[in-house]
Amino acid sequence: MNPFSFERAETIAGAVSALAQHDKARFIAGGTNLLDLMKENVSRPGHLIDITRLPLGKIEENPDGGLRIGALVTNSEAAYDERIQRRYPLLSQAILAGASAQLRNMATTGGNLLQRTRCYYFYDTATPCNKRAPGTGCGALEGFNRIHAILGTSDKCIATHPSDMCVALAALGAAVRVTGPDGERTLPFSDFHRLPGDTPELDTNLRPDELITAVDLPAKGFARHCAYLKVRDRQSYAFALVSVAAALELEGGHIQEARLALGGVAHKPWRDPGAEAMLSGKAATVENFRSAAEAIVRDAKGFGHNTFKIELAKRTVVRALAQAAGMEQPS
Repeated sequence: MNPFSFERAETIAGAVSALAQHDKARFIAGGTNLLDLMKENVSRPGHLIDITRLPLGKIEENPDGGLRIGALVTNSEAAYDERIQRRYPLLSQAILAGASAQLRNMATTGGNLLQRTRCYYFYDTATPCNKRAPGTGCGALEGFNRIHAILGTSDKCIATHPSDMCVALAALGAAVRVTGPDGERTLPFSDFHRLPGDTPELDTNLRPDELITAVDLPAKGFARHCAYLKVRDRQSYAFALVSVAAALELEGGHIQEARLALGGVAHKPWRDPGAEAMLSGKAATVENFRSAAEAIVRDAKGFGHNTFKIELAKRTVVRALAQAAGMEQPS
């Protein structure tokens, strides 16, 4: 681990100012991802700014009927909050499907959004990785790529985003509030994370001088008909091979609105509005769910070891939708 300097911010404005004053500065809160990256010499910040004393640790009501989750609310606090469990059970389910209780007790909402990929080649500094060192190549393209992306890839990177929480936030249509030297702004969740393209080193559209302050949940939480289904190599403490956040608004057995987001398949939580629209007005049947699943993976591409994910994604979408609709699970 390289040497670094450290300070503790007491105000949001002070934290943003400190970020601008130091070269290679990073914010740190729970540190559950950043410290790992520093230990592996993947991330080498020259200055750490502790933001744990900032007033960003509350879950509050929004005037529009939704909830605002402060960036420093821990994953455990969010998952077990009575309002979230009652109004946004999809989010609670997703958070509890990820990591261990100890990590959830430390990991924060803002930090969860900024998790970096768990690609083997990203963590191994002896191998080429355009995300870690732009221009060096992508070791996963011709290497062991079982956990890698099948959607939204580029010839520069096939890494996946590791978060469970973010998959649910994408399905719910959340928004991310950030602040920087130019003031506050809000990003739709669909615009927060990026696909790799030619710049896989950029995970998000957060500016280098900005701080995440909160995540806003809309009033509609799809509390009656939702499911988070995670397929992984072992039952707990493993990242998703494929995960699906499914949310439905049903009336008389017909779908009024559908939301679908996939994890473990792309550089960001994957939503396909076209596939969602296919379900609108349709009966909640396995046949219609399969049609939507086929549409979601229509542009999917496997790279050898991970080609099985295409079929796995389709089956997981169908099962998640059936579970959300309260149907008997398809075989």
